[in-house]
Amino acid sequence: MNRVLLLAASLTIACSSSSSVSRPPRPAGAGNVITADDIAHSPGMSLEQILVARVPGLTFARTADGRTIVKLRGTTTVLGDEEALIVVNGIALGPNAAGNLNAINTYDIESITVLRDAASTAQWGSRGANGVILIKTKQG
Repeated sequence: MNRVLLLAASLTIACSSSSSVSRPPRPAGAGNVITADDIAHSPGMSLEQILVARVPGLTFARTADGRTIVKLRGTTTVLGDEEALIVVNGIALGPNAAGNLNAINTYDIESITVLRDAASTAQWGSRGANGVILIKTKQG
């Protein structure tokens, strides 16, 4: 009986000490966060593939003119743009024919935060109404 208690106690101590492994802090935000470490564990994947794999409900669609757009909220927009706003290092990108995500090297990304709710997208006004994808690149 004492051996069982000793074994249970040693396993508890071992598990608690291994769970305290330090991980890099995740960026603050009220949405899905993808870090550079997450991207490094997805070799050969494009930024679009990483986002679709890691962010629930995110889809890509083609417009009538062939442009690829990122959708976070589906097709419920009646009179506005359905595309999520993409912000790189605090600068909001406008839509372009080639797609904004194609121009970003995945190895230059420090973190990606995907915001959906109205409170977290409010600072971008109506442009952020369909969601915001915040991309922070590595400095240096």
